[in-house]
Amino acid sequence: MYSPFPGMDPYLEGHLFPDVHNSLAYLIKVQLAQKVGLSYVVHLNSYTVEDTSPMEDIGIMYPDVELFHKTDVVNESSQVEYGLKPTPETAVLPAIKPVEVYIPVVEIHDRKRNKLITAIEILSPVNKRRPGLQPYREKRQRLHYAGVHLIEIDLLRRGERPLAHPYLPKSHYLVTLTRAGIDQTQVWAMSVKDSLPVIPVPLKHPDKDTMLDLGKAMKDLYEQGVFEKSIDYSGMPPPPAFMPEELEWMKDMGCANG
Repeated sequence: MYSPFPGMDPYLEGHLFPDVHNSLAYLIKVQLAQKVGLSYVVHLNSYTVEDTSPMEDIGIMYPDVELFHKTDVVNESSQVEYGLKPTPETAVLPAIKPVEVYIPVVEIHDRKRNKLITAIEILSPVNKRRPGLQPYREKRQRLHYAGVHLIEIDLLRRGERPLAHPYLPKSHYLVTLTRAGIDQTQVWAMSVKDSLPVIPVPLKHPDKDTMLDLGKAMKDLYEQGVFEKSIDYSGMPPPPAFMPEELEWMKDMGCANG
């Protein structure tokens, strides 16, 4: 079964996104490994970041948790010392512990020197909100200064774009390519109604770009992962909310009727 959406399925932006993230990175790696030729190798690597504000995604990407609870416990030592009962507190808040987030990244290396040529990042929620946003922006700069091509695939509507530019198109989803040695960024902006693009993947000079078909990768992901079994299309997609006209379009497809 195919997704009812032509490109990114917004129902995948919630608790299913970690699975989508990992699976899409693998399928991109498989697709490119067959295209880049003998001079290159394609690796699926990963790095780990601490999400120090997981409460931002509770109920969306992370499971619901008990944020606070009332208590009727009284401090007995206070009763004895002062002969008074303390006023019961309104709530007891647990400590919010950081969550380790595993982030896959597709890397194209020069086969002989094992030099990183191109990095393909699929953005995680932690990359798009503070405090994780700033370290990710610094990583982008380090890759650019190191002469690495960077492709960023942003399939999340929530959060702040790492690429801060006054003329960045407003869109639900975004793919960008920043080539090494060039102070320009190619941008592919998509709404929920659009197909995902075929984008160039640069290699080292003078080799020509290869192509990445994101639409095919997403189609393969949905079919191989049997995601329709995990989605209730009659309900509303994960936040943020869509515009009324976008919801009407979804309803015409049999979605968002809950």
